[in-house]
Amino acid sequence: MNKFLKEFKDRGFFYQSTSENELSSLLDKESIKAYIGFDCTAESLHVGSLLQIMCLRLLQKHGHQPIVLLGGGTTRIGDPSGKDKTRKILSEDEIEKNIKNIEKILKNFLDVADEKTKPIFVNNYTWLKDLNYISFLRDIGKHFTINKMLTFDSVKTRLEREQSLSYMEFNYMILQAYDFLELNKKENCVLQIGGSDQWGNIVNGVELIKRYSNNQAFGLTTPLITLASGAKMGKTESGAIWLDKKFLSAYDYWQFWRNTDDRDVLKFLNIFTDLNIAEIKNLENNNINDLKILLANKATEMLHGKDEAINAENIAKETFSENSSGSNLPTININNSQLENNLTIVDIVILSKLENSKSEIRRLIKGSAIKINNEIINDEKLLIDKKYFKDNYLKLSVGKKRHIKIEIN
Repeated sequence: MNKFLKEFKDRGFFYQSTSENELSSLLDKESIKAYIGFDCTAESLHVGSLLQIMCLRLLQKHGHQPIVLLGGGTTRIGDPSGKDKTRKILSEDEIEKNIKNIEKILKNFLDVADEKTKPIFVNNYTWLKDLNYISFLRDIGKHFTINKMLTFDSVKTRLEREQSLSYMEFNYMILQAYDFLELNKKENCVLQIGGSDQWGNIVNGVELIKRYSNNQAFGLTTPLITLASGAKMGKTESGAIWLDKKFLSAYDYWQFWRNTDDRDVLKFLNIFTDLNIAEIKNLENNNINDLKILLANKATEMLHGKDEAINAENIAKETFSENSSGSNLPTININNSQLENNLTIVDIVILSKLENSKSEIRRLIKGSAIKINNEIINDEKLLIDKKYFKDNYLKLSVGKKRHIKIEIN
């Protein structure tokens, strides 16, 4: 088997492929161009897109050139795959802003220096915006049958649930197939990679290229990554795990990986880091908490850099140490006027957002679970004034694992 495909499978990236033997032979003979498409419905991608990004990195590692398709055109319609209802339609300005930011995020992960493998960024709006409807129906639409389109999961599921599916969304799969055709013509792109929910759309593109130009193209899909708990990858109780520091700090990103379920750690080391597969195999019997820290460091380093990863680990050590001074903890600020307004210990905990229920805070105080500067607080009416602020900050602890630094502006 071709080295790229072998590693693709060994790391857990593989779900389905068209003409796998022929694809393997082609990859052995030459370097190819392969594309992955990203919707531009938000200003940032989140961890749910990370497997696709790792596929782009793996292509580069094996000497192939990735094409990143940013769906400036198709985002104006919305992909019905896996959706229960029509997506909100964004303005052109919003989409353009999203495209620029997503491209910047992807460049954090990809090698942009090597001329042979550096990513090619394309926006499908450049060829979709000027399509002539009559010509498109005659030249492209004739290759699709309604019978087959109705069998695809993205359509069938919505119809079975009697949920509305607009004609606009119904056309999405034709436009995605057309994207593959355009990239095949313009860039000699021969492979599309996507999530398993994109299988029907990808096969459409492969077949369209064959019918339109008699060229052979290929499709490759990745599995849906779920957590051992059954939850969807990338979603937490506090929201999405964004890949942009504006929306999620390097520390919180590190903490997300550090909190990985024990059952997922080895799988995630294979999928979401560049560690050698054999090296990961040798780590199987290591302490699980050490492996979680390794995962958090490697994943954070990839996006935010090594210094940020080390800093996040150091902050975490201090955050979960009951006897630390708190100087490196995550910080919130209050101003003098707030402090002069007879703030009680209950008020300070509310401001910290470590707890938002006053009755729960009072219960914690009775249980000796709240500390200021490592000293237990037993009085729920205690007033917090400047004497508690050493070097302009105090350390607040709620329980054994939640600590924060409160600083005066």
